[in-house]
Amino acid sequence: MNAQSRPASKIGLLSEPSRTEIDREIAKYPPDRKQAAVMAALRIAQEQNGGWLPADLIEAVAEYIDMPAIAVHEVATFYTMYDLKPVGRHKVCVCTNISCLLNGSSRIMNHLETRLGIKPGETSAGGKFTLKEVECLGACGGAPMMMVDKTYHEHLTPEKVDEILDKLE
Repeated sequence: MNAQSRPASKIGLLSEPSRTEIDREIAKYPPDRKQAAVMAALRIAQEQNGGWLPADLIEAVAEYIDMPAIAVHEVATFYTMYDLKPVGRHKVCVCTNISCLLNGSSRIMNHLETRLGIKPGETSAGGKFTLKEVECLGACGGAPMMMVDKTYHEHLTPEKVDEILDKLE
């Protein structure tokens, strides 16, 4: 393959701090298993990009960790922690798995939909909130629960949800 037919490298889309952080994740695995860092690499790239992963950034991650782009895209589309379109300044993820469901997560989701004026997968006018329905967040003992940005909130009631939202910029 000559230089003109070779696709341009996308690694430059990853910032230097992001590449350094990805390298730290890669170092946790044997040299021939650096692809095991794919989830961490996607998280780092998403954080670098304001909370979402455009296709070219997914391809940059794939190139950086020597994986086929389609395989990295499959990871990014399988897990709800990754977003493939722009998100609001605050991402509100409500667990709707069995423990949370049995303890009232549908009531919490309905309250959030009304309060924010959006459905799961949507972003509010002005871009303040993105609402997501997610599977297990691993805090079944605190059901119903949600994660706002990187903070867990457990034993939710509509009133507690309002208090949490009111404190956000």
